[in-house]
Amino acid sequence: MSMLEVFHLKKYFATQKAVDDISFKLEQGTIFGLLGPNGAGKTTLIRMITGIFYPDEGNIMLNGKKFNPDNDAHRIGYMPEERGLYKKMKIGEQAIYLAQLKGLSRAEATASVKKWFQRFEMQSWWNKKIEDLSKGMAQKLQFVITVLHEPELIILDEPFSGLDPINANLIKDEIFRLAANGSSIIFSTHRMEQVEEICDHIILINKGQKILDGRISDVKQQFKENLFRITARPLPENLSNNFFDLLTQHDGILTLRIKEGHTPNEVLEYFIGGKSSISDFTELLPSLNEIFIKLVEGTSVSRQFQTIQS
Repeated sequence: MSMLEVFHLKKYFATQKAVDDISFKLEQGTIFGLLGPNGAGKTTLIRMITGIFYPDEGNIMLNGKKFNPDNDAHRIGYMPEERGLYKKMKIGEQAIYLAQLKGLSRAEATASVKKWFQRFEMQSWWNKKIEDLSKGMAQKLQFVITVLHEPELIILDEPFSGLDPINANLIKDEIFRLAANGSSIIFSTHRMEQVEEICDHIILINKGQKILDGRISDVKQQFKENLFRITARPLPENLSNNFFDLLTQHDGILTLRIKEGHTPNEVLEYFIGGKSSISDFTELLPSLNEIFIKLVEGTSVSRQFQTIQS
């Protein structure tokens, strides 16, 4: 049974279809990437999952039971892109107060806040105010407040914004640890390299509709274009042939596309037959950024390569 199931969600604002019949499943312990261009409907979808908005149609299930915002809000930790902390309130008391809103007693909240502050080396922040913190420090605090009640479902919208590399790695390690301990995580960002590094599974939405859903490894296989990089020296005298197109060539490193009906073995045999010594032969799978552009803009995944022979 999936931890989160979304069935045919729809949400309209006047004549705009912000979310138009989206369904997906999220397994326990999975890090799930929610992708889409600005205005695609990601925020509206998240707000329905968290109970901020009610769907016009469709259902949301948590662990097989229909989601009830009044009873299930404590099971979710939501870190919105628009941060919502009280600037004048002391940090320690604010964290305890927000943890109590998620169902913890004051004693439980205090213990959890102290544990997380120690883990993130934030003990000296206790009596500071939000207005005294840098953007990166406030980001760390927002993350801690999101997860300190140990939610089953964690939704992170641009969690690395404003963080230096050290603190970004700290948050990333915590995301992996939380998932390993059974939390399911929805990670929304425009940084595709972060999605490739962190997520197991992705969905891509555009204009309110889901246009891609799958494991990252499967998605890359789905959109590959028979592109390969080969490093060989010396090169065969004649690189013209009938089973691959040469796209780029520099210092013995070639990018090529194998034509339909032909195989990588034929390429290797061709170079070996030409007395080449091969030090690298790698299939070039598209990045998520390239796939994103292809699906949203309708361009070719491999548009960055220019054929240098006909």
